[in-house]
Amino acid sequence: MNDVKSLSHSKWRCKYHIIFTPKYRRQIIYGRIKADVGKILRDLCKRKNVEIIEAECCPDHIHMLVTIPPHLSVSSFMGYLKSKSSLMIFDKHANLKYKYGNRHFWCRGYYVDTVGRYEGAIKEYIRNQLQEDIAQDTLNFKEYTDPFTGEPVK
Repeated sequence: MNDVKSLSHSKWRCKYHIIFTPKYRRQIIYGRIKADVGKILRDLCKRKNVEIIEAECCPDHIHMLVTIPPHLSVSSFMGYLKSKSSLMIFDKHANLKYKYGNRHFWCRGYYVDTVGRYEGAIKEYIRNQLQEDIAQDTLNFKEYTDPFTGEPVK
């Protein structure tokens, strides 16, 4: 199978295995809207001429094997994919932002590997992402004094 693509003066084969996860609190709704998330991701990839070779929506993360054209960097594509998909998810399911807070759907960061699939590194990445997100979620942002009056908040 010849999967080398060509432009007028160059030949390229840029396959990437990308993994990213929804935020810890979003995993509840992620199961219910998994089909919509897949459709949104396919649509966004098609807009950027990124070919999805294989993709899978697991209960706590997304695997994608994609071919990204050389004029796009992986980081710019992932920034586009995660930010636009978050906006589209919350536009389509508008009630979610009121029930679960802000419009952030995905965890920070992603895991990228060129074509190979290293199970150990992938499992460690997912475990670390979830632990970081749980730790971030447990931080207390409550103000104990009113910033305007200086009195204790009840």
